[in-house]
Amino acid sequence: MKKLIIASAITAAFASHTAVAEEAAAPEATPEHVVAYNVGFATEYRYRGISQSQKDSALSAGVDYTHSPTGLYAGSWMSTIKWIEATGQGQTTPILLNGPVEIDIYAGQRGDIGGGFNYDVGGLFYYYPGNDYKLVGVDANTFELYGQVGYGPAYLKYSRALTDLFGNTTSDGSYYIDAGVNQPLAEGLTLNLHAGRQIIKTHADLNYTDWKVGLTKDFGFLVGAISYIGTDADKSGYKWNGVYVGSHAVVGTVTKNF
Repeated sequence: MKKLIIASAITAAFASHTAVAEEAAAPEATPEHVVAYNVGFATEYRYRGISQSQKDSALSAGVDYTHSPTGLYAGSWMSTIKWIEATGQGQTTPILLNGPVEIDIYAGQRGDIGGGFNYDVGGLFYYYPGNDYKLVGVDANTFELYGQVGYGPAYLKYSRALTDLFGNTTSDGSYYIDAGVNQPLAEGLTLNLHAGRQIIKTHADLNYTDWKVGLTKDFGFLVGAISYIGTDADKSGYKWNGVYVGSHAVVGTVTKNF
């Protein structure tokens, strides 16, 4: 359930270049096809403020493809998780539920809409291979559509589930709306601010607000981030196998991009 983080502007891919003098050096052409890879480590995997790893560390990896001329993109990202297993263990009669990995598969398009604004629209499938969450009557796999508008370092995003949301029965139509600012402070240093509201259809007791304040530092050879994350999620609804997964926490991540 990774929060999908993609560059908010790809202006260079759409801008036309005009020569101002014969001796001026031509700008380096943007590749038509761009493929990028990443691997990461997190002290805790948090998604929309909720710990997906039972407050334990998590490993991740991903791949992204972008068609620069059109702004079309597709990719996949995966992480280790523990919430499915914890749900089974937390039943009155414990059930062994498999599902140690989450795989996000997404595709969409992004680009400029003029006046300094940009957009990002697409779909995201959260896939839990081998999970047997249906033993408790629901399916963990989830599909969402999303739309985002950005301006400078700020963005506003809306995500809507077309299936039941992460195993909550009769919850299709649930949505998440969030806003944030990723403000550069210095060379390679960015301030990250975020606030979101999760609405789960037919489960009002599970609705909650989350927020984050963090810093991201690009060291060149890797990217590090540290964030203070919190929610107002109800403890009875978000306690999985005795662990309240919506508590405030400091989370650190390290990512290597290729």
